[in-house]
This record gives sequence, structure tokens and C-alpha cells, in this order.
Amino acid sequence: MAMGLLGPSLEDLFMKTCRRKFSLKTVLMLAEQMINCIEFVHSHKILHRDIKPSNFVVGAGDGQNDKVYIVDFGLAKRFRDPDTGKHIPFVKKSGITGTARYVTVNLHQGCEPSRRDDLGSIGYVLLYFLRGKLPWQGINHRDRKKRKKRIGKRKAATSHQDLCKSFPKEFVQYLEYCDSLGFKDKPDYDHLRSLFRKAASRHQLDFDGQFDWLAPRQKRKCAPVSGSSSGKLESSTYESYESYEDSYSSSRSGARPESDRGHKKRRKR
Repeated sequence: MAMGLLGPSLEDLFMKTCRRKFSLKTVLMLAEQMINCIEFVHSHKILHRDIKPSNFVVGAGDGQNDKVYIVDFGLAKRFRDPDTGKHIPFVKKSGITGTARYVTVNLHQGCEPSRRDDLGSIGYVLLYFLRGKLPWQGINHRDRKKRKKRIGKRKAATSHQDLCKSFPKEFVQYLEYCDSLGFKDKPDYDHLRSLFRKAASRHQLDFDGQFDWLAPRQKRKCAPVSGSSSGKLESSTYESYESYEDSYSSSRSGARPESDRGHKKRRKR
């Protein structure tokens, strides 16, 4: 993988260059490109399973730092058998796959990740960019398992309406759509992209590629960055996945089939 040809991660841009604040316009444009990225990964029958800001990067150099790429396939896994085309089975297991801050409630409840969860995690990343911090950040416990359990409880107790308060209604609609998907369902990526286009149109925001980190220095008051894609994962990056087939291992002892629907409806406050 030619990592040297890529620029900074969205986490770096958010934390260092833009000082923990992305505008609504930037988040809406990022949403479209991030959905493009994960749709491309899914089109190759692969789940990423570790969606987080540091695993999305922009291109390097002038004219490339307005395009987003997805990287790091260390936890990636095929969701269809390459020979039979059969979808992986729904199972319950102990532990979660991915980064606790961004995984869906499904995973906190022990569900095997699927396409819906990659997309749900993108929703949390977008809200992290808008809010500057998610409600379950800062939860600590010396025991990692108990810490993750506490994060899961707080996440499940936070309604989409509360999480997206003061932001366009399309963010609630995005999360609700992800929740509505069954374990094996193919997401409607066009529908999800259209939500953010509608929000941009209503707020009179153009998808012109002018992200916050590209603003003139005097306006953003932070250092310039070198840096992009139609949001698609390049074939060279995809091919590097082949050696990562399923680096995450967890015990499936006692796994049993259950309903393949998402977690129970969130409690509203």
C-alpha cells in the first residue's frame, strides 16, 4: 500500500488544523465521500469494521486534498463466501470489533458486524465532527471490558434526536435508516447520499470541494496542510486487503442464531 502518497487523516485535520471544529458544509461533503468509500469497499464483498476518523485520509499535494480515501484494513473481513456467494451468518459473540467510540449499538450487544454497522459508524463519525465530542467520550474504567460496556449503555440510552439536536434532521434520518437495516440487507447508498444533498440544498450550501482545511489561513487561523478521490478506494489499496482476510479473532463459543434486525429502539428522553 502506497501510504506515502496520501495526506493527513480526517482526525489530524479535525484536531490540529481545524481545532476540533468542522463546519456543516464540510461535514455534509465528507458524508458523501465517506459513503462513496464504504460503498466501494462493500462492492468487493468486504466489511471494513473499524470506521473512525483516523482511517479516512485526504490525498497529498495540491489539487488532491479535497478527496477522501479509506485506509487500514487490519480488521476487514469478507461478508460473502468467495466461492458460494453466501452471506456470513448472524451470530452473537463476546467482545466488539472496532473502536468502541464509533461502533454501533449492535456490536455492543454482541452482534456480528455487517454493512449496516460500517454505515452506522460513519454516522457517529460525522456527528463527532459536528459536535466536537460524542456523549460517551470520557467514560473511563481501569477494566477495558467494563469501560466498553459503559460506553455501550450510554450509547444505547442516547436517542438519535438528542445526539443530533441542533443539526439538520437528515442526520437523524441517516441513523434511523441504518438501524432499520437487517443483518444481510444491502444498503441504499444513493438514498443515504441524497439525505445529505437535501440538507445542503436547504441550507444553501454548495458541494464545491472547499473544505475547512482549504480555507485561506486568515479565515481558518490554522496551519496549511498538504493533502483526495471521488471518495473511492483505489485498486492498489483494495488489493492490499487480500493479506488481511480476517486479522481479528474472537471466540464464538455458544453463538446462537437470533433475529437479524438491529438493536431495540432507542429510549427517548
